[in-house]
Amino acid sequence: AARATRQPNMIEVTWEARVVLLVALGKISQMKKIALILTVLGPDRPGIVEALAKTVAENGGNWIESRMAHLSGQFAGILRVDVEQRDATHLAEVLRGLRNQDLELIIHSEDAADRAGSVSPGTAKLELVGQDRPGILSEISKVLATHEVNVEDLTTSCVIAPTTGQKLFQAEANLRLPSPLVETELRRSLEAIASDLMVDIVFEAQPSRRDSQ
Repeated sequence: AARATRQPNMIEVTWEARVVLLVALGKISQMKKIALILTVLGPDRPGIVEALAKTVAENGGNWIESRMAHLSGQFAGILRVDVEQRDATHLAEVLRGLRNQDLELIIHSEDAADRAGSVSPGTAKLELVGQDRPGILSEISKVLATHEVNVEDLTTSCVIAPTTGQKLFQAEANLRLPSPLVETELRRSLEAIASDLMVDIVFEAQPSRRDSQ
């Protein structure tokens, strides 16, 4: 008699389907991501950020972080967008199309995994206030470079002191230090720039992992 062909039952089919699904999900999770770093400049007007955000969202990108500012009638911004490697070229091309809207764009790409794996020994928040004069920022940045301190975020401004009417230079910065021991030396070097320069450094003792979002 002919041997009956064994038919897979529902449990076996379901198990096989689960295996296929898990393999597919594993491949998706391992897809390489690319970080696009964009610099944007153009005449300030309503809708610039909306145009950028819409372009990124509709073309597979994920807006991770950004810094935007209005300077003398100009919009200036820098942002980081993560995107799957297979979509990176297309997203970059679409973003460059925004140049037709009177925007200047510079796009740099790098491996997002390399950024996520970068570990900092320590970070610090720096606040400076002192009498404004030509070259003060150059002197401050020279001190930071001498101590191998990386500036991750910097905001500067000039204000008028309410009591004296003098012009004051203000700076706030997030720093990445090569070693926690640099903090004391850094403070001394910054205070040596000028006797009226007030320096406040708050050190974060815990190591920080960049791009932990």
